[in-house]
Formats: sequence, structure tokens, C-alpha cells
Amino acid sequence: MKTLMLNRRRLLQSGMAFGSGALLAPSLLRAQSTPVKVAGIHGSPVENAWNSVIHAALLAAHEEGRIAYSFSEGVSGTDYARAMREYAEAGNTLIVGESYAVEREARTVAGDYPETAFLMGSSGEAAGENFGVFGTWNWEAAYLAGMLAGAMTKTGIVGSVGAIPIPEVNMLINGFGAGVKAVNPEVRHRVSFIGTFFDPPKAREAGLAQIDGGADILFGERIGTADAAQERGIKAVGSLIDYTPRYPETVFANALWSFRPLLDSALADAMAGRSVARNYTPLSLMKDGGNDIAYVDGVAPPEAVARMEEVRAQIKAGDFDVPKNFEEPT
Repeated sequence: MKTLMLNRRRLLQSGMAFGSGALLAPSLLRAQSTPVKVAGIHGSPVENAWNSVIHAALLAAHEEGRIAYSFSEGVSGTDYARAMREYAEAGNTLIVGESYAVEREARTVAGDYPETAFLMGSSGEAAGENFGVFGTWNWEAAYLAGMLAGAMTKTGIVGSVGAIPIPEVNMLINGFGAGVKAVNPEVRHRVSFIGTFFDPPKAREAGLAQIDGGADILFGERIGTADAAQERGIKAVGSLIDYTPRYPETVFANALWSFRPLLDSALADAMAGRSVARNYTPLSLMKDGGNDIAYVDGVAPPEAVARMEEVRAQIKAGDFDVPKNFEEPT
């Protein structure tokens, strides 16, 4: 368990730049006199892209003085329930984590601590009065990045490297592929999974295999994919955080995600004594500021950018729905 110290080093500044400055609801700010105790339980190191976005939102709220944030990282599935119990016993109002590998155990713990609110990354449903769930909905931004990739590929082959084919990962990769096909139906989209959420060397190897198979643009749902693209001199698309500063000649677009709208809503519910047993995922929609594309000017053809921006505006206005496809991509 780590209690955040003021001198703790700043992690993944690029990931913090998107969505970390959002404010809590004014009514919540007026009601809050002391920071609320909130804990984060991260199954991977907080340097991992997905965890880094959640960590950045929590860290920003901590630095604003609105929460007192403590966290654990790299918590294994066999140790996860124990960590949940420890943070609940410590009096945290809200515990944020991920229950993908420990659904039954996590829900049992939540049932044992009805006064504690839990907000967990999950493919399942909310439960009881205190077990809320969320997923990662940056597939709209991935679709837009796919539109650029489809217009840029020279070989007619693009590749995606994912973690595990759970619904949220599938939807993201399918979103990218749909964007590619929307502008270039003849492009082949090859997909591989590395079988874990955090293994950059393995993601790099999967990316190299995609390039060996003819891909000249990679979508990195997993961190490490851009290393393969950089090594072979091709372009790549990042996911969740902005990878361009780390790979300035390689990553030309990023499908960004912000956890802050979800955190603010769940925290407001918990502090008001309302049930958090709902799915907070829809707050990730682009129209709510939960996801967006960031891209480097001058890389994609101007006409491709213009076409993409038209669709982007339509998505934000609610006039265009990016297809949701939770099926495992093939």
C-alpha cells in the first residue's frame, strides 16, 4: 500500500495531460471540506497505459486537494481480494480497481463492506448497492485513427496488437479496423493478442511479427507495440495515452481516454450516499469528453484529415455512431 507523498515522481506526464484538469461538480466542491479517502488497486504497474490513465485522474484529484489518494500497483489476482479488504478496513470512501480476473472474489469483498463504494473495471454488471463497473470506451477515437491509417497504408495491410480478447479490447480493435475499412475497404487488418495486460517485450515481438507479415501501420492497444514500429521505421497509432512525445517519428495518432469524468461521477455518488451500483462506462463517450483523437499535423494526407475531422464533429454532436463490436476480431 502506498500513501501518496508530495515528492513522489510524476508518472507518464503525457497520459495526465488529457482529462486530468476536469473539475468535480460545483455542488460537490461546496460540500467538501476535507479530502475524501480514495484508494487505487492496480493489477499492473501504473506505468501501464490503462492504469496510468486511471492513476493520472486520481493523482490530479489528489493534487487538487479533493481526495487523499493511496494506491497499490502490480497486485496479482491471488492477492487482490486481500488488498481490497485492507483498503476497505482503512476507511476509504471509494476504492477504484479492476476485477477482470477476480470477478467473484471482488464482488464477495464488496458485499462484506456495504459502506465502502467500489468502482471496478469489469466486463460484468454492477451489483448490490456499492459495486459499480466501468470499461474503456475509446473506440470512437480508435475509429478516427483507423480512418487516417486506412488512407496512409501503402502495403494494404495494417496490424493491431491487443492484450486479451475481452469485450472492451475487442471493441477497441474492431473500432480501429472499422475506421480503416470505412476509407479503404480493401485493406487487410491483422490482429494478434499477447495473452496478458502488461508485457511490453511480448507486444514488441507481436508487432514485429505483424510487420513481417506486411503491415506498414500498427495499432498498439498494448504498450510496446510502438517499439516494433520504431525499430522497423513504420508508423504507429497509440491508445489510451499520448505516445507521440515518446515516439515522435513513429506515433502519428493516439486514441486517448480520460477516466476523470467517470471518477468525478462515482465520487459524487459515493459522497452523496447514493448507490454506485451502475455502469459508468458511457461517460467515456467523446461527447462527454471521455475520449478523443490526438494526431500530428502533416503526416496523414490533408484530404484524409479533413474527412476524419468531419466524422469527429459528427460524433461529438451525436450525429454519428461508431459501431460497437464486442466480438473477437479475426
